[in-house]
Amino acid sequence: MNKICLLLCCLLPGLFRAGAQELKMTECAPLTQIYGEVCESDELLPMGDVGVEFGYVLYQAAITVPAGEAALELENVRDYAAVYLDGVFQGTLTDNRKTLTLKAEPGRHTLQLYVENIGRITYGPEILDNSKGLFGEARLGGETIAGWTITPLEVRDTDPETLEFEALGPCNTPCFRRGQFDRAAHEGAVYLDVSGWGMGEVWINGHYLGSFWDEEKQQSILIPAEILAEKGNRIVVFDLKNNDPGATMRLSDKPVFK
Repeated sequence: MNKICLLLCCLLPGLFRAGAQELKMTECAPLTQIYGEVCESDELLPMGDVGVEFGYVLYQAAITVPAGEAALELENVRDYAAVYLDGVFQGTLTDNRKTLTLKAEPGRHTLQLYVENIGRITYGPEILDNSKGLFGEARLGGETIAGWTITPLEVRDTDPETLEFEALGPCNTPCFRRGQFDRAAHEGAVYLDVSGWGMGEVWINGHYLGSFWDEEKQQSILIPAEILAEKGNRIVVFDLKNNDPGATMRLSDKPVFK
């Protein structure tokens, strides 16, 4: 039997590498635990006006969808917005793609825009207008949307070890998800494969690992060896648009690219 195992290790090394290890999420924590000070405004306000220089902000408003669908138009999107209607993901907007058709039953609905500031402009004419978040006009079917609730999301300032988690159920809107894993026997570098996810942040054992975005070429993050334990490692993931409760991440022994 030992000879067979040794032969398999030589012929099929991938089966025994970190890349074969799947990390399942089993718990979730709502974003309400990391809400900052809520601001009410008739119009959209840039992040700086609500005290946020970097990170995430949630913009919410009550809207009326006239006849089953209507075009949502935003004047400025800096830099990325995940659009939800009544907790159902609709799509994404950027400053190069500022219109999205919303489909819903006619009537009143809650519009939720989860926005991330990806970074600051450091060159070119736009350096004089470095506002982030959403600002300017917001229209639905040509009509101005007013009455906004604007909430800073203190994602990057949060210690994930202090969040209160519960058993993972349907995640219709962005939340924190947590899983546990034991480290498989492995020598060399270990990468976290984030392919299949959207845009967000990840921590392991309370250490901030980094951010990810499905539009980037590289879809993995190097895990420092010193933060991993042999057993009971905790992974916490925040994602703006991947709400599949069955979504998993994986460990890889090499970087992962699209």
